[in-house]
Amino acid sequence: MQDQYADTEWNDALRKAGILPPKPPPEKEPEAEPVSATITKDGTKDYATMSLDELDDFEDDDSEFFEEFKRKRLAEMKETVLKRRFGEVLEISGVDYVQEVNNAGEGVWVVLHLYKQGVPLCALINRHLTGLARKFADVKFVKSIANTCIPNFPDASLPAIFIYYEGNLRKQIIGALDFGGMSLTEDALEFILAQEKVVKTEFECDPRISGAGNRTQVSTIYGRRKADESDEEED
Repeated sequence: MQDQYADTEWNDALRKAGILPPKPPPEKEPEAEPVSATITKDGTKDYATMSLDELDDFEDDDSEFFEEFKRKRLAEMKETVLKRRFGEVLEISGVDYVQEVNNAGEGVWVVLHLYKQGVPLCALINRHLTGLARKFADVKFVKSIANTCIPNFPDASLPAIFIYYEGNLRKQIIGALDFGGMSLTEDALEFILAQEKVVKTEFECDPRISGAGNRTQVSTIYGRRKADESDEEED
């Protein structure tokens, strides 16, 4: 039987008449696989552009130099992964406390916010923490309704933030006065965390006192706190 796909005058005539189907498009030749290593101008391989899988193909190259380079590359990749390991605020309860806070891991900062629903300043801090969690994804931000995390936690001590590093408590920020009340901004909260080395910030001074309006309000708060401390000392 004659091949209907053969390139002949008779088949061409039958195709024009619609008796035979059109010829299929010619098959593409398989493209050559890209070279794993980038070759530099002097003819050497550029390991810096390779993935770890590509580096495995060159284990015999420059043994001592190669192994050292591979270790550094692996460390850089691990550091990059660690920097992007969180990125959101995790809601926890009391049963999660040890696992999520105390056992967070080596080199991990944890910022825990105890809050109560219906308290405006607690809601404000939760919004700020959401933004900071996206900005500082290497820090573990968690929140919990106070009484579900610590039974009988006093409402007067809310909002409360506890800062941990490698499972150890480093700082407590307790009550509305320590946060500056409803004037607290996300920038100010970032500065507070930076003061405890939790995050790195570009702010050189406290945003709460950088403007005239804020300075008056914060000075009033600080003055009230100092007056309360003096009264306690007299008592």
